[in-house]
Amino acid sequence: MKKDRRRFGALPLLMLAVVLALGSFWLLEIMRKTGNAAGTATARVDPDYFVENFNFVRLSATGEAQYNISGKRMVHNPADDTHTVDLPVVNSLSRERPPMTARAERAWIEPDGSRVHMYDQVRIDRPKTPASTLFHMESDYLLVLPDEDIMRTDKPVRMTLGDSQLNGTGMVANNATGEVQLASRVQATLPPKNAAP
Repeated sequence: MKKDRRRFGALPLLMLAVVLALGSFWLLEIMRKTGNAAGTATARVDPDYFVENFNFVRLSATGEAQYNISGKRMVHNPADDTHTVDLPVVNSLSRERPPMTARAERAWIEPDGSRVHMYDQVRIDRPKTPASTLFHMESDYLLVLPDEDIMRTDKPVRMTLGDSQLNGTGMVANNATGEVQLASRVQATLPPKNAAP
């Protein structure tokens, strides 16, 4: 009888110990999950690396240089996997197309590198070649699609195309086809036509 009393007397203590152990384990799991969620939300906000005086070359499927992006400083932003660049320069290197260079004060490159947003004192230059006329453009913003060799903006542009001067708002320049389109408010200064003999 005394043995049964001892057994039943220890049973509530044993049950209390089990409940406390399970409760502690549950509380520990809740705290761990909350800590991981908070750590994930606040982790890697600051830039995690930078490169100075860099030159990135993109190759085509056949291994030929397609274009390069260089600059004074490139910073990686881990929160959205983008890059910011000081003094960016984008050069098209295709053999089939006239060479074109875009420069700016700063740029923002999207994660896969297919879209380069260039800001402040943006300039595009394409020298005169046997296959193309001189091209120069200035604007405050330019979206470069280097894989497609297309540049576009919705901002005002000042452009020189051969001997012609063009101003307008909004532009699409396709270096692959040699076409340039101005969207609105176009003003043009064209060279005088040669007089007929």
